Amino acid sequence: MTARLTRRHLAALPAGLIAAPRLAGAQDAKVLKFVPQIDLSFLDPHGTTAYVTRGHGHMIFDTLYGQDSRFQASPQMVEGHVVDQDGKRWTLKLRDGLSWHDGEKVTARDCVASIRRWAKRDALGGALMAATDELVAADDRTIVFRLNRPFPLLPDALGKVTSPMPAMMPERLANTDPFKQIPEMIGSGPFKWVASERVAGARAVYVRNEKYVPRTDGPQEWNAGPKRVFLDRVEWTTITDSATKAAALQRGEQEWWENPTPDLLPLLKRDRRIRIEVTNPTNSVNMMRLNHLQPPFDKPAGRQALLYALDQAGMMQSYVGDDAAMYHVPHGVFCPNTPMASNEGLAPLQGPRDYARARTLLQQAGYGGEKIAMLIATDYAQFKAFGEVAADGMKKAGLNVDYIATDWGTMLQRRNNKGPIDQGGWHCFITGWEGSDHMDPSNHYAIRGNGDQPSAWPGWCVSPRLEALRDAWFAAPDQASQQRICREMQAQCMVDVPSIPLGQYVQPMVYRSNITGVKAGFPTFWGVQKT
Repeated sequence: MTARLTRRHLAALPAGLIAAPRLAGAQDAKVLKFVPQIDLSFLDPHGTTAYVTRGHGHMIFDTLYGQDSRFQASPQMVEGHVVDQDGKRWTLKLRDGLSWHDGEKVTARDCVASIRRWAKRDALGGALMAATDELVAADDRTIVFRLNRPFPLLPDALGKVTSPMPAMMPERLANTDPFKQIPEMIGSGPFKWVASERVAGARAVYVRNEKYVPRTDGPQEWNAGPKRVFLDRVEWTTITDSATKAAALQRGEQEWWENPTPDLLPLLKRDRRIRIEVTNPTNSVNMMRLNHLQPPFDKPAGRQALLYALDQAGMMQSYVGDDAAMYHVPHGVFCPNTPMASNEGLAPLQGPRDYARARTLLQQAGYGGEKIAMLIATDYAQFKAFGEVAADGMKKAGLNVDYIATDWGTMLQRRNNKGPIDQGGWHCFITGWEGSDHMDPSNHYAIRGNGDQPSAWPGWCVSPRLEALRDAWFAAPDQASQQRICREMQAQCMVDVPSIPLGQYVQPMVYRSNITGVKAGFPTFWGVQKT
């Protein structure tokens, strides 16, 4: 979202930004209670794109590089690097004194194994490895990439804030099949996982890693810079009902809520003990993912029909209301108001919905009234709202919609099913991303055309043209060339329809006003203190 939009949003919430007196519960100054978006269903930071897992991963694991609020990469676990041979060899040097939570020394061999595992699940990591002829540990502290072509995004890949996070872990864990969960949560990051206190569906607990040695330089932003920890303990509590979350925050039983729902912001802004802040300028972008294996969405016409049936403005208004400062449409496949965004090819998503055109396209795709299994994770309020609007539009287009209300964890499992509907398959689901995930093609899962590969994102779109354009983007000599390619990619997405963009909305976070050190970006807990 633009800076203008963020400022307008903040200006509408002045009361929530006023400092408050010291909390009665300040005797727990070393314990922070946090309400994440959703329950932590998956623990492996390499194994899912779920943001709750990304946040969990950054608590326990560290990364070789970090990214600041300008999305610039800077050394984190490495002290620096040397690039030679015309950009085809990168030599990375680990900082001295790094250790795993079990006391073992961090070695380059651990990191090489971790990079290889992560890259098998990550789009940008896969691109890095495709440009790599050899990745070795030259000694205990030295990692060497020998490339077949220059890859200037190497630090960005190894320090990205988007998910799956490039977590470094001991070699014995990194050797786990990347499509299976690692058996332990052992990292080198600023917090340790307390497995004995984990309660599925209710609680996750982290304690300060007393042996963690933070960097001494650079700004502390996003996942970059010195990760200085002032808290002894951080407790994540799963609460499913939004009103209950707000009440717990007001009473001081919880102290930080990651994603407050818009309907409760007026209540919270009146409480002088609570701050409301937009920390991520890219906000939340949303989409419907289609299953290219299921009729009628196995045919382009069947997928294109939905472009004329889904109402982006209606989606956003169903969740944030009518205030145009709270959402952005039309929304293409790249984050609005970032360099790669454009309105190229978006005509089908604009103007009044054309249900007659949608019905004609469905007929061309051979649709005969079969049930359309739409998965909606109703424990996310926004997806429930979007799902209801989507179902209405799809029914008007003549689709027999089976609205399957589920929880997020169950949806994540079911979306991996490639089978027919009567065996647990699906047609579509709704999800959302931080806009930073969709700023360019490098890490954009929703517009990949690699559906014939094992690492492909559920939906399994096969588009040689999209993959060729993505490769061309990496090789582009300048930003103007990259922008031209992205316009072509967006136009191709309106043909192949790997996913359908639904709109972008402003997502603030809320926390008690005795909490200081909250940084821009996703919730991180280094630098955070309680007064």
